[in-house]
Amino acid sequence: MVKVSYGEQNSFRKQNAGKSAKNANKSKNYKKGTDADRSKDGKRNIKRDIDRDRDRNRDRDRNKNIYIDRNDREKNKFGNDYSNKPKGKTGIVISGTPGKDSGKRIDKAENTLEGRNPVIEALKSGRSIDKIFIAKGEREGSIVYLKALAAERKIVLEEVEIAKLDKMSITGSHQGVIAYVPVKEYVEVDDILEIAALKHEQPFILILDGITDPQNLGAILRTADAAGVHGVIIPKRRAVGLNAAVAKASAGAIEYVPVAKVANITQTIEYLKQKNIWVAGTDFSGDKDFQEADLSGAIAVVIGSEGEGMSRLVAEKCDFIVNIPMKGHINSLNSSVAAALVLYEVLKNRKAK
Repeated sequence: MVKVSYGEQNSFRKQNAGKSAKNANKSKNYKKGTDADRSKDGKRNIKRDIDRDRDRNRDRDRNKNIYIDRNDREKNKFGNDYSNKPKGKTGIVISGTPGKDSGKRIDKAENTLEGRNPVIEALKSGRSIDKIFIAKGEREGSIVYLKALAAERKIVLEEVEIAKLDKMSITGSHQGVIAYVPVKEYVEVDDILEIAALKHEQPFILILDGITDPQNLGAILRTADAAGVHGVIIPKRRAVGLNAAVAKASAGAIEYVPVAKVANITQTIEYLKQKNIWVAGTDFSGDKDFQEADLSGAIAVVIGSEGEGMSRLVAEKCDFIVNIPMKGHINSLNSSVAAALVLYEVLKNRKAK
């Protein structure tokens, strides 16, 4: 055993004490350094959160088509009222105070097709399409076929987030596909007559007097295509036109049924009479059961509006009016259902002849 003197013990204690103090200072300095680092990290995190919120706000404003950095230029060009701003291909109008939620997006329904089947049928029929938007990640089923058709026709196709499609959608049921197309071209009444002549068939025409529900019009077009109608005539006023909702409801039939838009239904009926076409109206007050009437030969069937039926002037111009027997408590049918019943009765009569 080694003996250590009292003086050596004190010297050893002092040395250890110095080391302990040095280590304590290091620990203290380390803690101070850690606090400083934490403070820097906190500032860094705050800055990151601010940048992130700013980016989110910028993206949100961009999605609303409100560009903050262009406010002054827009004001100088169009004034505080943005309603005078010219429309682009998508029919977007900016209105209200820039940078606020008052900015509104107005999409023209006639410029879009929504849903997989309507877009596919448009591609197959050769209709002009400017651009197709598809939800990202769609790789199955009819989407593959749609992409192949678009590539074959060299149509621009862009994959976008589903949220963007939701904002673009008019029907709320886009199925991950929206196409920008020109307004559906209407035909003339003579074009419909020519179609029948080219097929060597007696004209089979459907006249719609004031259908305002796009779902009904779409369903009627679908039935008209199935029954072999040569064309449909609709009025320019107080009636729905060919928009995205109609295309969706028609399941693509809108591409194959010619539609004429006329200023005056009664004058059009007179014109058809001059072409030796019989005009049959439909109303619950009709004299004949639609199943007993002679609906063969060249004929035009008139279906009235959902709530009021045929107008008085249109009813007076018809050669005869048929009714659909009603056995229940309700004395009317949905216009698309009534059209389906009468159109298929016409088809049965034409086959019998």
